[in-house]
Amino acid sequence: MKKGAIFDMDGLLFDTEKYYQESWQALAGEFGVVHNPDFLKAVSGTSKESMYEVIRTFYPTVDVQEFVRRCLEMVEKRAQVSIDEKPGLHEILELFREHGVRMAIGSSSTRAVIENNLRMAGITDFFDAIVSGQEITRGKPDPEIFLLAAQGLGLPAQDCYVFEDAINGIRAGAAAGCAAVMIPDLAEPTEEIYRISAGVYGSLLQAVEAIRRGEI
Repeated sequence: MKKGAIFDMDGLLFDTEKYYQESWQALAGEFGVVHNPDFLKAVSGTSKESMYEVIRTFYPTVDVQEFVRRCLEMVEKRAQVSIDEKPGLHEILELFREHGVRMAIGSSSTRAVIENNLRMAGITDFFDAIVSGQEITRGKPDPEIFLLAAQGLGLPAQDCYVFEDAINGIRAGAAAGCAAVMIPDLAEPTEEIYRISAGVYGSLLQAVEAIRRGEI
């Protein structure tokens, strides 16, 4: 078992990626553009600058900053009402705590959103470090966010797992030198992901069993 574990948040710990998807879709009409389903795949898992670039590519006429602001506002309001947890969330955190594994969040969301979600789920105390999209200059698939999270744990990246639901997240984790584990949400794993990841599992619960068996 590794000494550290770094978790993405949306779509991995919480079933919140759908909040973003629903908000982007609703906002397209509000901003006078026709919703493009391919936009949802392209924007998933991106951080600020990468997100801006995706929006400019798909919707060149919109006010990018306002488009993002409105989406984040809608998601934050939704998450303050309730937060849907992914199966296995508490089991994997308890497993790592039991074995002294240090844990961090590495998410492109804002720190306020991350802290709110952790608080809503009652799991804030499990984490030794948080790296949000506000602390990085290069978004996934760049490894910066996971390298900073490993640093926050006081561990080499090679001693850490990265758990992700997005393809760009797995690319970032692998590039950081971590053992990148994919738990697919909206994106299906590709041949590339099977090649560069330490494993692909249908849920956090399945990942827990794989860790107990010593597979990852």
